[in-house]
Amino acid sequence: MAEENTSSVTEFILAGLTDQPELRIPLFFLFLFYVVTVVGNLGLITLIGLNSHLHIPMYFFLFNLSFIDFSYSTTLTPKMLMGFVSEKNIISYAGCMTQFFFFCFFVFSESYILSAMAYDRYVAICKPLVYMVTMSPQVCLLLLLGVYGMGVFGAVAHMGNIMFMTFCGDNLVNHYMCDIIPLLELSCNSSYINLLVVFIVVTIGIGVPIVTIFISYGFILSNILHISSIEGRSKAFSTCSSHIIVVSLFFGSGAFMYLKPPSILPLDQGKVSSIFYTAVVPMLNPLIYSLRNKDVKVALKKTLSIKIFS
Repeated sequence: MAEENTSSVTEFILAGLTDQPELRIPLFFLFLFYVVTVVGNLGLITLIGLNSHLHIPMYFFLFNLSFIDFSYSTTLTPKMLMGFVSEKNIISYAGCMTQFFFFCFFVFSESYILSAMAYDRYVAICKPLVYMVTMSPQVCLLLLLGVYGMGVFGAVAHMGNIMFMTFCGDNLVNHYMCDIIPLLELSCNSSYINLLVVFIVVTIGIGVPIVTIFISYGFILSNILHISSIEGRSKAFSTCSSHIIVVSLFFGSGAFMYLKPPSILPLDQGKVSSIFYTAVVPMLNPLIYSLRNKDVKVALKKTLSIKIFS
């Protein structure tokens, strides 16, 4: 019966960011910064791959962060750009579910890769003498397996929740992408239980990594305060500053969107908030890590000088 009800809606119309036609073309050109996202993240991936002195745990995780940022930005932004230049931004039911699945997978993976990076910084600053032993290739691979495993968990949990819903009437999704909250609003049979499941899954996706990050930085801060020299403290803080900025942007906008009741945060405001973690953060991450990181700057100069020389 659920399958019959679900099949009555074969496609959705994405409302997009705005219902004002005169804003669509300016927004299209504004969101062409997606090109910067692609070039920045693929450039950082290439840079880490080409420079052997960056083949250490910190950059192993940064490599995967760039891959995740590129992937989930590519899952959403091209479809959003199409919406700015087309009369109706139509997406099939299967296309909507596919986009939603990969969006959940990559967002959960990003949450947990950021917590793995926090743990890496904790070991580097608090246990520097055993860093290479503690963060061995085997440990890094296990952490990465956990990161993508939680990505699969988040995607499957949200998809399971969606599969129990039926869509039999309105097919206008009040968003620029297929996301759980606007789909809940469209469902004919969504209930408090569905919303509770969303809250629990999002809490696991955001809450657990945030707790891990806070604990890691609690130990880091305690360790830094015991460093006697100002130069030593400054160096320790500088190794964490890029990560702290990225964490604040990503989790701040994500929590603002999902961990507040719809009555407190209207969906139109939520769309603006979601722009930050779906489009702005993936663009800023490679810029933050390259502009604030001496090793990346050196690797970039070295790579460019080799290319120019050759």
